[in-house]
Amino acid sequence: MKESRRSNWETFWDEKKEVREVYSNSDRIVRNLSKTIDLKGKKILEVGAGTGRDSFPLVGRGAQVYQLDYSINSLKIMKRLAEEEKISVLILGGDTFYLPFRDETFDIVFHQGLLEHFRPQQAEALLKENIRILKRGGLLLVDVPQRYHIYTIIKHFLIAIDKWFAGWEREFSVRELREEMERLGLTVVHAYGEWMYPSLFYRATREALLKVGLRLPLYPTIFRPLSNARRSVRETLRDTPIAINTSLSFGLVGKKL
Repeated sequence: MKESRRSNWETFWDEKKEVREVYSNSDRIVRNLSKTIDLKGKKILEVGAGTGRDSFPLVGRGAQVYQLDYSINSLKIMKRLAEEEKISVLILGGDTFYLPFRDETFDIVFHQGLLEHFRPQQAEALLKENIRILKRGGLLLVDVPQRYHIYTIIKHFLIAIDKWFAGWEREFSVRELREEMERLGLTVVHAYGEWMYPSLFYRATREALLKVGLRLPLYPTIFRPLSNARRSVRETLRDTPIAINTSLSFGLVGKKL
């Protein structure tokens, strides 16, 4: 049975150590957490932190940030970036199923691009461990790939031919994730969707051309008025049911009662 292994991530982060060539999630995490809570003074953990760029902006909002990953190459990237950008974070190596923290330690726990790499039983255990270390009234943000998207078809084709970078991955519907979080005792207080920019087609084309030595810009600006119009539409519809149910990725924020 195919699975996402640690070796997949060591290879991935070794190949992607020049993170300026890796697409970031921009302000996605800080923006959506800020809609639900004042971040100043909050103790926050990012699980499966990768490059750490999702949680770095939280420091600027006055939060105390912890970053955890089990990939050595990921930890090296986070340490280097934190030092280069002079960002004060606590970086730890650890197992997401056995987090090295006491019960009710954090105000916020979040992960982006993590839960989909585990089958249902493991995913449930992961979420329970997240909830264990959350304070009463704390927030868990879970950001995952959307089931009903062409990305899902492409991904499963690549998995079938053993060409998927993570080895194996699944996806979620909004309803499925909401029901799972609520079943585990969380109350969903915020939902969001993010349409990909640049498009999936552009990113896939760029990645394919890189393999033959051709480099397209990370973010194209072929016709600026059109780019600005598309950005305006994305921002206007960002948290509506249209975006939440059609975007490549979506996120839910649950509160621990």
